[in-house]
Amino acid sequence: MKSEMYSRYIKRFFDILLSLLSMPAVGLAVVFVAPAIWLNDRGPVFYNATRMGMNGKIFRMYKFRSMKVNSPDLRTADGSTYNSDSDPRLTKVGRILRKLSVDEVPQMVNVLKGDMSFIGPRPILGKGVYEDFDEIRKKRLTVRPGITGYSQAYFRNSISKEQKFLNDVYYVEHLSLLFDLRILFRTVFSVFSSKNIFVEVPEAVPVEAAAAQANGAPAETETQETVEV
Repeated sequence: MKSEMYSRYIKRFFDILLSLLSMPAVGLAVVFVAPAIWLNDRGPVFYNATRMGMNGKIFRMYKFRSMKVNSPDLRTADGSTYNSDSDPRLTKVGRILRKLSVDEVPQMVNVLKGDMSFIGPRPILGKGVYEDFDEIRKKRLTVRPGITGYSQAYFRNSISKEQKFLNDVYYVEHLSLLFDLRILFRTVFSVFSSKNIFVEVPEAVPVEAAAAQANGAPAETETQETVEV
């Protein structure tokens, strides 16, 4: 009951309060980042992605665009997102945004709207069918997805997709104010230390090929084929 009270009411109260307080900073980030992105390649500033949230709800997630327009969707063999410092899909500005995690700043709007929380499992692509997911993937969707989470704070991109899913379930089962505070402080440390942002992998393959090698719900990605301003 105590955990339910926190997850349903207290956590949402803090999300609303903090997202409202962050709006001036979000506006300031747009003022400086938007021109840099546009001047880099004259492309759209924002990347609006379809994602699946709590209980299978589909929503639009906002990010600053960090990849070139119409970049292919590349995955590693296990179906997880391909991340590399030498990724040719990243723009010059986008590489900096990724390292500083500034590309996630527009998601403060998603938090205010109730689509996301500051802390929770990262949202997955909205292409899957919720009813077809296994219990692990359904359990991680019993809470709002977060801007940062347990896996992102402690491991970032250094672990597999399946391990991230298991970590998400652990988070859901141990959700508490103290756990969220630990993740928040660890996220700040992780951003400033710049560890495990880009992880070199043996090869990357198109999403269709990766999907044939890995079962389950699709992972997060930033395909630029549906970029919108």
